Order: sequence, then structure tokens, then C-alpha cells
Amino acid sequence: MVRHSFLAVLAAGALALSACGSSAGTGDGAGGAADAPGSDESDGPGAPVSIDHAFGNTEIPAGVGDVVTLGWGSTEAALALGVVPVGIEAQTYAVDDNGLLPWVNEELAHLGAEPAIVPANVEEPAYEDIAALSPDLILAPYSGLTDEQYQILSEIAPTVAYPDQPWTTPWREVIEIVGASLSMPGEAADLVTELDGTLTEVTREHPELQGLTVAAVWDVGGTFYVYKPADSRVDFLLDLGLTSAPSVEELDGGGESFVYALSYENTDAIDADILVNYASTEEEVQTFLDQSYAQVIPAVQRGAVAHITGDQLIAAMSPPTALSLTWGLEEYVDSISAAAANAQ
Repeated sequence: MVRHSFLAVLAAGALALSACGSSAGTGDGAGGAADAPGSDESDGPGAPVSIDHAFGNTEIPAGVGDVVTLGWGSTEAALALGVVPVGIEAQTYAVDDNGLLPWVNEELAHLGAEPAIVPANVEEPAYEDIAALSPDLILAPYSGLTDEQYQILSEIAPTVAYPDQPWTTPWREVIEIVGASLSMPGEAADLVTELDGTLTEVTREHPELQGLTVAAVWDVGGTFYVYKPADSRVDFLLDLGLTSAPSVEELDGGGESFVYALSYENTDAIDADILVNYASTEEEVQTFLDQSYAQVIPAVQRGAVAHITGDQLIAAMSPPTALSLTWGLEEYVDSISAAAANAQ
């Protein structure tokens, strides 16, 4: 698994949201953009846009047409807003042979679009493939771009990076940044409101989650990862009314901004009411539960563990995107609710 996709997932029938506002175009057989953002069906006449981010400021000219989406979530945000990118960076986790996630595949099929697939490189973007598409705009608000990579991409087209730290942009902000970059802030706000309405309904149906503390972990490859509140998957858990267990940050040994590796000797200090454990298979779940370092975790001893099992479900919630948030949401919340029954 390449690093950028693995960190996104560490950071990692479908229901695809319909386009909000503008109608999508499909371009030619190689894909293309929808009706230009800022058309009569969006917020108004297109105008230059200025976007601040971690590497400075990007000036986007009016009438952006061809867009390339990189990293996690920007593809889904564009599609949900009715804009088909001319190029979509492939993912490497929970995807088909073309590197597409199931909810992206379904939305593209719904729109009748076949954009170019930009290869997912191990350490840096596929510059030549991106340049060959002659994009007007490159969107990477949830990614691991370095300053040097951003500068190279900016020579190809105006590029929008993440606002603060790599792989940490909250799902709402990803949608808002994409919407602003496409001169569609109103449509983006409507989309966030729609998704927030779904979450409000879910939290209303599950009052048992309110106020319980949570820790999100993944025991993978001989390393026990703990996700910090800066991680978007944890932010999504907080959306459900949970709170991050104080021990999550107290045990931080100085890892990435959103995740750290915890020594097996210290797992008993995770004092969360609920443990959310990610695993690709049921066999991995059982292997984790059989370990002595898992059995000393208080939530495991109580049976208060929500096992988020299966690559596609993990990808859908890790973190959620404009199209994946409702994909598997019921199964996700039901697992957490079952763990809550044993929390105390």
C-alpha cells in the first residue's frame, strides 16, 4: 500500500449523493468537467477566487473548466457538486482494478462520465500524467503534499493544498474548499447542511452515544496505531456525540499530527468508554482480541469495542467524504451503539 493512500486511510449498494445545484457534463470519452462553476445554475457569474492554504495563497481565474483531483475526498466533493474532474488520482485501498472507490464508481456511472485516472505514485504526484491533461485547477485539500510538490504542481496549474496540516482537513472543510475553488460556495454550503441533517437524525436516534469517551485504534503490521482528535475519522466520531478520551493525547509519543504508534506495554492506559477498532477481516478482529496487549485495555475487558470491519466500510468512514458519509453509515453507527451498551 503506498504511503499517501495508507495515511489517508489511517487518517483511512453505495448511496451516492445527487449533484447539488449545477448539472454535470461528461465531456468526451476521456472525461471532462461539468458545466463551468459559476454558471447560471451555480452561485452566479464566475469570478476569480483566492484560496489560502498551508503553502500560501492560490489565485484561481474565473471560468475554471478542467479540474484534477488529488488525495482523499476532493473527487467526491467535486462530483457531489456536479463537476466531473478531467482527471482523478487513483486510490490503492478498497478500490477496483481502476483505483476507484465504490461510491465514486457509482456516481461516475450515474453521470455517464469516464475521466482519466491519474496513477497513484508512492512518494509524489504523477506530474507528467497530470500535465498531460492540461488542467485549469488542481485540488488537493486533503493530501500529503510537500511544499516542493506543491510548487511543481503550481507550475502545471493553480493548486489548492490543505489549510493546515497534511491528512487532517475535516470533511466539511474539504467540501467547502472545493466549493469555493469552483466558485460554488453556496452549493457546497447546501451539501454540508444536507449531510449535517443526516448526522443530526442519527444522533437523535442514538442518545446512548452522547458524552461517552472514545479511542480509535488500528493494530496493523505489528504496530498499534492510535488516532488523535486532529484526525478526521475521530472528528467524525465526535460528530456522533462522543468525546475523545483524555488518554489519547496523554499517551502521544510524538507521531504524525493525526496518529501515533503506541507501545504494547502501554495499551492498558487507554481509558476510553468505547474502543473503535479497525480491521480488514473478521480474522484480524479475532487476532487482535486474542493478544495480551488487547486484553488489558479496559474497553476490551468490558466488551465495549466497536469493530469497524472491511476495507470498504473503513475507507468510507476514514475519513468520510461528500459521497461516502452515508455509505455504510447505519452499519457503522450500529456497531458503535452496540459497544456503548457495554461501556459502563
